[in-house]
Amino acid sequence: MTAGKISPAEIGFDFDGVIADTVEAFIRIACEQYDHCDICPEDITHFSVEQCLTMNAGIAESIFLQILKDSVGTGLLPMPGAISVLSELTGQATVTIITARPDADPVHHWLQTFFSDTAYRKIRVVAMGDHDDKARHIRMSGLSAFVDDRAETCLQLSQAGIHSIVFSQPWNRNRHSLPAVQNWEEIRALCF
Repeated sequence: MTAGKISPAEIGFDFDGVIADTVEAFIRIACEQYDHCDICPEDITHFSVEQCLTMNAGIAESIFLQILKDSVGTGLLPMPGAISVLSELTGQATVTIITARPDADPVHHWLQTFFSDTAYRKIRVVAMGDHDDKARHIRMSGLSAFVDDRAETCLQLSQAGIHSIVFSQPWNRNRHSLPAVQNWEEIRALCF
C-alpha cells in the first residue's frame, strides 16, 4: 500500500452482497415464486435470513440455491458501480474474488455476462465453499486487504492481520467497528 491507497493487486472482494446484488434477487424471487412480497432490504438484519424474516427456512434455502446454481438465469444484478470500478481495477492488476460459494462456474458465467472479455480475463475467482476459511485463501492469493459484507468474516480477517473492509449492508450494521464502505465509489477511492 502506497500513500494510504491500496494497490489493486492487493485487494480482494467477496462476490454475493459486494459485487452482486444477491438481496435484490432473493427478494424478487421470494415474491415471484413464493408470494412473499412484503420483504424489503432493510428487513434483512441478519446474514442468516431465517433469523430475521418470517419465512420458512426451506424456502429461503431454495431461493439461495437457485441464485447459487444459476446466477445469470435468476437475473442476479451487479451492485451499482461494481462493473465499472472492477473493470478499472483490472486495467491495473488481476482482480481476485474469493467467494464462500462451493462452485465457481456460475460466478464465471455471471462475470462473462457483465464484463468485457478484456476485463474478464483479468479476474480470478476462488470458490472455497466456507465462510470461515477466507483468511487462508486471501493469503494464498497474495492479498493484504479484503472487502466483504459478512461482519463475522471481516472480524476473523482482522484478527488474522488482514486489512478487512466491511461493505455496508443492513445485516452488518452495529456488528463491528471496522472500516466500512457504503458503495463502489468508496472502494474506488481506496485504490485510486
